[in-house]
Parts: sequence; structure tokens; C-alpha cells
Amino acid sequence: MAAALLSVGGCDRQADTGAVTVSAVQGRSGGGSGSGRSGFADGDTSHRLLRDSLAQGLVRFDANGQIEPGLAERWIVIDDGGSFIFRLREAKWDDGSPVTAEQVVPILRRLASARSGNPLAPFLTAIDEIVVMTPQVIEVRLSRPRPDLLKLFAQPEMAIIDRTRHGTGPFRIIRAGPPPLLRPIPDPRRVEPDDDAAPAPEDDVRLISESPARAILRFARGGSDLMLGGRFTEWPLLDGVQVNPAAVRIDPAAGLFGLSIANRQGFLANPANRQALSSAFDRATLLSAVAPNWEATDRLLPDALDSDAPPQIPGWALLTLDERRAGARARVAAWGEPVKLRVALPEGPGANLLYGQIGATLLRIGITPERVASDAPADLRLIDAVAPFDSARWYIATACAPCGEAAQAAIEQARLAPTLAERSRAIALADAALNADTPFIPLARPLRWSLVANRLRQYQVNSRAWHPLNHLRGTPN
Repeated sequence: MAAALLSVGGCDRQADTGAVTVSAVQGRSGGGSGSGRSGFADGDTSHRLLRDSLAQGLVRFDANGQIEPGLAERWIVIDDGGSFIFRLREAKWDDGSPVTAEQVVPILRRLASARSGNPLAPFLTAIDEIVVMTPQVIEVRLSRPRPDLLKLFAQPEMAIIDRTRHGTGPFRIIRAGPPPLLRPIPDPRRVEPDDDAAPAPEDDVRLISESPARAILRFARGGSDLMLGGRFTEWPLLDGVQVNPAAVRIDPAAGLFGLSIANRQGFLANPANRQALSSAFDRATLLSAVAPNWEATDRLLPDALDSDAPPQIPGWALLTLDERRAGARARVAAWGEPVKLRVALPEGPGANLLYGQIGATLLRIGITPERVASDAPADLRLIDAVAPFDSARWYIATACAPCGEAAQAAIEQARLAPTLAERSRAIALADAALNADTPFIPLARPLRWSLVANRLRQYQVNSRAWHPLNHLRGTPN
């Protein structure tokens, strides 16, 4: 595939006729094809896109990553953020039967349950009750205020899917494929059977699930209008193709990219050793080896967010790189026995370049590195995740994988804080606790990118790095 990429020249993009062809990166661990309704899964771009296209939540994300109506046409927040009331719009299941609050409420309850397997469930524990108020009105009652609840509800993992695995759009499958062909579902409030606003062929979307290399190759040859799901692992493949630079869109993604301390034994049992290890990395050089202008960071929180204190800065931040590495070498030497660390990374040329830099840094301070698979037992494990909502609690909870008892207690205190003011104070304390504990080595913001043809004029980069298929050409749904 690499040889094929190197042989490809630039190609003109398709004219704005016919269905939009989208290549979505499938699971990097060999995920499914995403070619039908039964393919719902949350582990890769293709499955999440299909889920988001066939089944919406109460709210959704628009092209800018902002909240827009989904299954709910409007909502209000009362009791100082303690209750969200949603009015459902007129919608139908695949069999033509109307969607009612009595059907939606038990689905939402399952999704919010700790036993659901939903990766967002740990951040939905403030939900006290979800109740039916009228056949078209739902109330979500909270035990603690959560201003970011709508951003959680807009994630594909919160899509309303009935027990027959059906949703309410905004698309339906009109040809199973593979690849499936999706067509927008007309809004019955606006579109009559003969109305000119009915979907045109250009509103259809052909969704292809494939490997990153094949997706890049397809776009470069003019076989698709959009590639979604690019990460740092695939970025170097762009050097082998001639793609218009304007087609490469990089999202200002907010989230975590760095090394989790996965094994807190031996050399890594000591927080001072973990801090010394974090200090040894030349982040700018490490990242530039993979992608130019990749934004580096040395702290856990990108901004204060909902903490009442600025992000914690590591104590070594004011030292020079030589001073930091000298201190790290001294701690390794003082350990008294050889130090070997297993580094778990995904596959891909970007990961190969990243490991080269990580391995060189470890060798420079006297540590022997060993690369292992991303799901293998490891001492350091890469976390590469976009934040689903704008709360510092997501960052501290995600970085605590694992962390010490004091840091865990601080995170739990932030989760249970009864008011927003108390929560902000608790989050600041948790950030300080994690800075001292050092369970995570921050390196950068997540790198997320797409390849976009000119016909997709509504496409926008955003901090969620999420691009719904009903917001590509300006379709009304």
C-alpha cells in the first residue's frame, strides 16, 4: 500500500453531482465493516459515523461542533441546572410508528446505566431520574448540576436506538451495500411529498469503511469527496501523495495525547521518578518528527475550564532540557538496577516515528525501551483521546489510569460536589493532586485531520473533531 501511495499523483475532485462519497477510517484493531445497521459500535470512526447517521440522540452536533436539535426539537434548563426538560419533535421509527417519550426514556436509562458498557456512563452519574412528563416531553433530573450535559447527550454513544436496532435518522439506508448508501429522511414538518425540498441525489452519502492507507489513496485518486478519521498514526502517509494542501483540514481538537503510567511498580512506583521521566522529553522535537506545527503541552489541562485555578504546571517546567535530563539520568542511576520500560503504541508510520523519539529519550537517560502492542501489558501506554465535553473532570479522570489514592479521592470529591462552585474548587485540588502524583505524561493536543473536497462547503473544523454527514453540503436536516 505504501508503494501504491507513492505512485499516486494529484487528481481533480469530483464535480458537485451525485452522492457524496465518504471514506471513514475503520477500527485500528480490525473493527467491523460498518456496512449495515447491525454494525453499530463505538470503537472507530466508521461505526460512530454510521450510528450518528442512522440514530440521533436528543441533541446532536452541527458542523461547528455546537449543539443543535436532534430527536428533541427544544429544551429548557430549570432549578439552577438541576433539571433538563426536552420536548420531542415529530419523528418516526423505520416501521413508520411515532416516537414517544415512553419509548425514549427506558433507552436513555439504559445508556446512562453503569452496567451499559457505554464509555460515557462514568460521566453521567449525576443523573438522578429520567421521567416521562407527557407523551412528547422528557425530564432529566440531576442530583448535581452538570452544565455540559447536552454535549454528552450529543455524542453518538447516546443515540436513541430501539430494541430492533433502529433509529430515527437523520439518514436511512436505501441500499445496504457494502458500501451502504444513505439518504436524508425528510422532515415531515417542512417537506410535502412533491416539495422541491425533498432530498436530491447530491444529498445522498455513500459511506465506505476502510483502512487509513486505502482511504488516503481513494481520495488522492478522486474516488471520494471526504476522508474522515485521520490521526497522527497516518499523517506521514500524506508525504507519498499529491493532495491539494487546501484539502487537508486539521481540527483544533481538545483532549489528551500522552503516556499513561500503566504500571506503578519498580522504578515507576516513585512519583519523583515519574516526574523525572516526564521532564526528560523534548516535546517540540518529538512531535515535529511526526507532523509539523503539532502543538505540544507539558500540563494536563489545556485551560482552566471549570476549575477555579489555572492549570497546574509541573515543577520542572522552568528548568532547561539539559538540566531536566541530567536529573532524570541521576534518578535512573540511583535506582541501582537496570530499568526497562515497555511502551504500548498503536501501529502505523506515525507511531513508528513517535516511538523512535520516545525510545531515544529513554536511552538517553539510561532506560531500555521495548515497544509492545497497544493492548499488551505495558509500563507506559499512549492515550490519544478527544474530550467529549469541556470539563476538567474528564481530563483528570481519563489521566487517572491508574493514579494514587489521594488523587483518586480528589477526583471523587469533584464528581460528588453538590454545587458548581464546590465542584470548581474540588477540580482544582484534583488537578494539583495529579500534578504531584504524575500518573500521565502530557505531550500534545490530539492530532485529528480530514481530506475534504471543494464540493463540501459546509464542512468545518472544530474542537470536537466530529463531522456529521448531514452537515457536508448544507442539506436541511
